[in-house]
Parts: sequence; structure tokens; C-alpha cells
Amino acid sequence: MRANRRITPITWIAAVVVSTSCGPAPDSASPNASTLPPEVSLHRDGVGGHGGDGKEATTLYIWASDQARVAADFLAVIDFDRRSPDYGKVLKTVPLPPPGNIGNEPHHCHTSNDQMILACGGLLSVLKGQNDIFFFDISDARNPKFLRSTHAPSSSITDDFLPLPGGGFLVTNMGSASGGPGGRVVEFDKALNLVAEHPSALPADGAFNPHGIDADFSRNRLVTSDFINPVTTLNVFAGDLQLRSSVRFWDLGSRTITRSVFLPDNAGTMDVKLIPGDNRGRAVTVNMFTGLMYTVDPTDGSFVQSFDMSDVTPHVDTPVPGGMPGLLAVPRRGRSVITATLMAGQVVMLDMSNPKKFKQLSVVSFGKDTGPHSVHLTHDDKRLIVTDYFLNQDNFGKVHLDGDHKVHVLDVGDRSLTVDPAFQVIDFNTAFATGPARPHGIGMK
Repeated sequence: MRANRRITPITWIAAVVVSTSCGPAPDSASPNASTLPPEVSLHRDGVGGHGGDGKEATTLYIWASDQARVAADFLAVIDFDRRSPDYGKVLKTVPLPPPGNIGNEPHHCHTSNDQMILACGGLLSVLKGQNDIFFFDISDARNPKFLRSTHAPSSSITDDFLPLPGGGFLVTNMGSASGGPGGRVVEFDKALNLVAEHPSALPADGAFNPHGIDADFSRNRLVTSDFINPVTTLNVFAGDLQLRSSVRFWDLGSRTITRSVFLPDNAGTMDVKLIPGDNRGRAVTVNMFTGLMYTVDPTDGSFVQSFDMSDVTPHVDTPVPGGMPGLLAVPRRGRSVITATLMAGQVVMLDMSNPKKFKQLSVVSFGKDTGPHSVHLTHDDKRLIVTDYFLNQDNFGKVHLDGDHKVHVLDVGDRSLTVDPAFQVIDFNTAFATGPARPHGIGMK
């Protein structure tokens, strides 16, 4: 394990937020899609978190923003059929319609379990008083149609989406309605109506800013991770950055927090994943600003440091220890975890068959500072999509983690990651007539 665990988050923070004098806009619907088409209401209970019943995806969606913040935010629709001569080709873009279609900072997105809806979030929408949750009809996979946008009344700074087995989503909103402390987990039903913001009463510790989310529906388990108080990333905020380092375990059925576990280094637990099949319901998380990975046990609130990302080989020296790991991907077999290191430019697979001590299995290196961040497994766990962009707040914030704006695909084995040789890397700096774009969210069908 390497020494010098120096944290300097003032330059490299990864979440954004705002206080704003104007509230979010009213719900906005496409003039061509005022109601859900009948087929969108279909659902299949019991589908796992990947969705799609494990079928091979043939269409890829990348949720992206215009770098200049002038053109509309958009979905890029990409041929993802391995058998196609156009595998990896951008087929079209679907711009958000006005109002509120520019400057949302497209972040995460996820398909519903019935593969009929794509839900996407805008991290910075609240800065302009815009809606921050967007729904697209993907019943015709290659021709997505915007349905509507909305917002939650008590929270904002939309991060991750968890599809529910019966339809709908749980959504992590990291900040309050004005982007400060006190986020929520927002619930939408299968008709995309807002059900509630959870929990009904915020934890007394005042540090509930959920970013990552995962669930085991068969065992009534839900877990979230707190990352940062978003408003502290803005230039107008004079105080110190307020990173979080906590994991919350929930009773899924009642939507109530049953245990909060606080890790010692307080260095940004961006994501969390339950270990599939683990009888104790343990979860894995990593602190972005120390590179330390932990296994957390909800039965007694204990935790163990299971890996140090500074020990990845080949080692890349970076200003932040461990190269800034963030998001996690866990194949359903549950024997490995995959993460990308933004500064080190690596995608790493770790063996977690021993939950208390992980071992490196494989690494793919794109190059230092290329910025790999979002990692998303296909429904069959055979491919991994990687986007090289985190967040750039430009002239209004402290976060400038841009990456090289490329989209990669890796082949995933039981114990290996390799570059998919048939997929041509997509450069979002040059792929669109509107100019350079920033790719972040990943969805597929």
C-alpha cells in the first residue's frame, strides 16, 4: 500500500450544485408525446438491475452535452449490433426540445426494466431553473422520442437511476431543491408519475447527499452512498468543500434507512454496489479522493479496506492517490468489480471472491488524464461501455475534469477486460456538426 494519502479536492471535485433564486420549470412534455404510448406501460416483474432479460443489446445511447453550452443537450443513437457492418457508427442524434434544453449537464441515464423508457438526468439544470429528469420513449429502439421532463419539489442535482422491477425508477437527487445539503431518493411509478421523495425525514447527521444506488429486490435490500454537499463546489461558495464518506442501508419495502455507516477518510463515496449473492448483504464502495475501496457490512455496521487503487499495476502517478476511481460495475455473477480511474486513465477489474481482500485481475489503459469515468455493463455482462468525461463546471465552479470525450467498448470475460477490436472508438469532439460534445450517460437496448 502506498503512503502519502494527501487529499486535495479543491481542484478536482466531481459533483455540482447550486443555490438559485428561481425554482425549476413546470413539467414539460413533447408536443408529439403528451401521453405514454400503450406499449410503454408493459412491464415484466423480477427483472434484474441490468434489465433486458440478459439479451444482447443492439442499440447504444450516449447522453451528452454541447461543450460550448449553446446547442441542445442530446442523445446519440449508436449501432451496437456486433454483426452489423456499422457497429459503432452514430446513427442519429435526438436533441432535447425547448424549453430548458440547454446547459443541463447530461449525467447518468438508465433504461427501464421493460426496455421501453430511457430516463436521463441533468446535473446542473437547477442553475437555470430547468427540469432535471428527462424521459424518452425507446419502444422503437433506433428512433427515441422525447416524452417529458420533470423535477422533484424537495430535491435536485440528479445523479443515478435504478429501474424498478414493476416499472418506474428510484432516482438519487444529491442536493436539496436549491442544491445544498439534504438530498433525496425520488420514486417514479411505471406511468412515470412522481410517487414520493425518500426518506420522509432526513437523517439527523445532516450529511444525506445520495449519489450511488443499488438494490437486491429479492432480498428487500437497498443501498445508497453519499458523495458531497453539492453547493460547496461552486466558486461563489467561500467555505471548504464538504465531501461525504457514508453508506446507507435501507429496508427497500418501506423505503426507510436502517443503518448508516461512516467511513474514516471522509473522501467521497461516489458509488456503491451490493455484492451479488452475499448472505450478509455486504456492499462495496470506493472513496474517490483516497482511492481506498471498502467492503461494508450492514449486519453490524463494520467495514474493511478491501483494496487500494494506488496498488493497481501498471502504476500511474497522479495528484490524487489512486487516480480518482468513481463509478462501479458488478457483473451479476458477483465475483468481480470494475471501476475506471479518471486521472490514471485505466479501467480495472478486481476479483472480490474474498470480500475482505480484493485482487487485481485485469487492466486496460487509455493513457493518463484521458478521463474514463462512466462504466456500464451490457445486459448480458459481455461488454462494458466507457465514457471519457466526468464534469467541467467551466467558469462558474471548481470542477474541471473534462477527459478526452471518447467512448470505448471493452469485452468482458470472467477474469479479463480487453478492447473490443470491432468497435471504433467514437470521438465526441469531432462526431457532430454542432461541435465538440461531452459524453457521460450510457443506456442500451
